Amino acid sequence: MKASHVRKLIKPIDSAYSEMFSGRVYRIGRGAVSVRNHSGNAEQTVIGVHGFLENHCYFTQAYDSPSTELILLTCSNYHIPVNGVSLESAPWERAIKPLPATIEYDACILNQALENLPSTDNIRIHGHSRGGAVILQAVSARPELYTNVEIVLEAPVLPQGKLHALVTTMLEPVSHGMWPWIIRLINSAPSSAYGQTFFGKMNPRKKQLLGKLFSATQDHLTIVRNLENLMEWMERTDASIYEQVRHGTFLIPRVDRILDRTCMLASARQSPTTMRIVETEAPSHFITLDSNEWIPGFDSLGIAEQG
Repeated sequence: MKASHVRKLIKPIDSAYSEMFSGRVYRIGRGAVSVRNHSGNAEQTVIGVHGFLENHCYFTQAYDSPSTELILLTCSNYHIPVNGVSLESAPWERAIKPLPATIEYDACILNQALENLPSTDNIRIHGHSRGGAVILQAVSARPELYTNVEIVLEAPVLPQGKLHALVTTMLEPVSHGMWPWIIRLINSAPSSAYGQTFFGKMNPRKKQLLGKLFSATQDHLTIVRNLENLMEWMERTDASIYEQVRHGTFLIPRVDRILDRTCMLASARQSPTTMRIVETEAPSHFITLDSNEWIPGFDSLGIAEQG
């Protein structure tokens, strides 16, 4: 990438979205992990891994039970979407080798969180879109951490997957130097101009969370690196990455205009038979925001007892 492009792309993007948060936030390398306070005794732990240009608030309303310990990743070079919390350093933090803003880097954040934070043995890791690839990469790096962990891969980026043709067509003419200009253009357009096409039928929560997508990262370079790494990861990763995956669910939307649904299903079908594939009626890529009725119940978390 040309130095002049990098200079343009590292100009900071201001944070535009945050919510009140009660809990602790640990800085891990260039990312963070937030642990929400829970009012009841924790019966299960959920770790949420957000998607490209999203933030961890994607999961907060879906997992609001007082008995759920909710741990939320903020991927590298993304803004932490919390108010009123001071960042802490984690005593167990280890240096991360891969390049920030890559799936490989964020998989290292996830593995450090999984190894050190859950206080229950009933653990689910739920990743949306790019978050699905982060989980698969994390499992392949440290399979021993996942023996009794259930994973939920929602509209996930998968091995041999593809972006939806609409997205590819839009991205093809975009050079690195054009990104800051394109993002300004998108941010100044009413979201209704493109929202319906890519986001499906809107509801208040979707409007709230998807209205500020292009302000989620700390700079434009992260957007470019995320995208290039994501496309490259899908191309070079094959179905052998599923070999270490034990328990869980693929949630596939009925309509997806972000990722290619056919490729997603074909890839999911190469996973072990212990993984369920649920073809939901969700009308968009954002299944949880469309309705949390498709999120599996916690009865599937009896994994630890079954050995």
